[in-house]
Amino acid sequence: MRIIVNLDVVMSQRKIKSKDLAARIGITEPNLSLLKSGKVKGIRFNTLEKICKELECQPGDILAYE
Repeated sequence: MRIIVNLDVVMSQRKIKSKDLAARIGITEPNLSLLKSGKVKGIRFNTLEKICKELECQPGDILAYE
């Protein structure tokens, strides 16, 4: 069982590039890339909130439990 990060899918649906999203939410592109790949151990609620606001989605659209 694990947490799946679907951020790349949502970004593709919204047609937003990594560099644009990173700039809008105030994180670096490498950190966003790590988040998209699921190689992070955690995410701050503040960052998750900014991502959801920019992508107009819910946390469940980005994160899934498998």
